Amino acid sequence: MSTTELAWFKSSYSGGGGGNCVEVATCPDTVRVRDSKDTQRQALAVSRDAWSAFTTLAVDSRV
Repeated sequence: MSTTELAWFKSSYSGGGGGNCVEVATCPDTVRVRDSKDTQRQALAVSRDAWSAFTTLAVDSRV
């Protein structure tokens, strides 16, 4: 699946000011992550389990 065919989205925490944001797209077996300011660069692909563990840790680590 090409990255242009994916439905990319930004976090609801991303502001409209063009700061440091990532975009995420889900695939059947992976989650793709890319820099929102450089969308032509190859996206990082991680397993759904790895993404779930990452987001759980991020939520649990919020101050």
